Amino acid sequence: MEQTKKTSVFSNGLVWFGAGVSLAEIITGTYLAPLGFKTGLLAIIVGHIIGCALLFFAGLIGGYTGKSAMETVKRSFGQYGSLLFAFLNILQLVGWTGIMIYDGALSAEQIFHTGKWVWCIVIGGLILLWILIGIKNLGKLNVIAMTALFILTVVLCFVIFKDTAATIITGESMTFGAAVELSVAMPLSWLPLISDYTKDAEKPFAATLTSSLTYGFVSCWMYVIGMGTAIFTGEYDISQIMLKAGIGIAGLVIIVLSTVTTTFLDAYSAGVSSVTVSKRINEKWAAAVVAVIGTIGAVIFPMDDITDFLYFIGSVFAPMIAIQSVDYFILKKDRSEEKVNVLNLIIWLVGFVLYRLLMKVDTPVGNTLPDMVITGVLCVLVHVCTRGKKRD
Repeated sequence: MEQTKKTSVFSNGLVWFGAGVSLAEIITGTYLAPLGFKTGLLAIIVGHIIGCALLFFAGLIGGYTGKSAMETVKRSFGQYGSLLFAFLNILQLVGWTGIMIYDGALSAEQIFHTGKWVWCIVIGGLILLWILIGIKNLGKLNVIAMTALFILTVVLCFVIFKDTAATIITGESMTFGAAVELSVAMPLSWLPLISDYTKDAEKPFAATLTSSLTYGFVSCWMYVIGMGTAIFTGEYDISQIMLKAGIGIAGLVIIVLSTVTTTFLDAYSAGVSSVTVSKRINEKWAAAVVAVIGTIGAVIFPMDDITDFLYFIGSVFAPMIAIQSVDYFILKKDRSEEKVNVLNLIIWLVGFVLYRLLMKVDTPVGNTLPDMVITGVLCVLVHVCTRGKKRD
């Protein structure tokens, strides 16, 4: 039987650098502009500390067990119980694929007018190319892409922050807690994916830590670019800033390349999750199908406001990872041999409803952290109590 090729710490870092450089993160950062730069920056940092800590623990489970993200879900919810989360994960990844292609195409169209649908096809085609090459074979191509993105993003920062005279921001106000939650939302959206990449790591702990820290730093950077764009230029469209600064072609490269490197991860993980649903599915071709569906969706449907989508992801996956973390790190339980673990599914449902209720409450740390703490404590109490009854 052929051994799986292990990935280096550096390779994992490159993957998550590419995940962090994202138009979706820049756009989400613009939503925080009403808070002002200092308060907005604090919200970004607090949110990413929370989100990336959760990302680290989720990735560590996959790294230590050598299981994909949805395979690790079986450890808490059983063989059939995990199918619910595999389906929801595939659904959100198809959604992300479409959203990312849509955002990339809109921004590219602002710089080089050929028609949004043309850019959707170009970006979708490049994502397909990345999928067919395969994550373990990208090697030098990934290094070149990441180097180009790094240089161009630094240039973009200089363009935005060279004049720090703040513009008066009008529009809907935002509370600090809501800003923190929007900052948690992006790392949280990667929770059901990270183990797909850490499972093959040579050094699981180092690779997971590097992945989480790299993504956290780069994601904060993207949020700050978006927020700074809105505050210091009064412009919410990043492509317009690039045009005004005379870096249209370089900006086009940033837009297309960052969209491809980020969206590739979504499509690839959708393929990996599909294998959890059925072993007969080929993950590479499933990923290719997701890329095609996402491209078609981006051409047909409007996808301008993604806040509700982000909150949906949080409400599904925050309680899920809370239960997984408790089972793996505290209770030391592996329930993957069970058909369905009903207790954990009920606890997850309570956590899901709690998250939706917490959305109506403004807390300084957002909704995710309180929801996960309560769900985690409930999980410990329920299993300790039921264990005691079984002994009786």
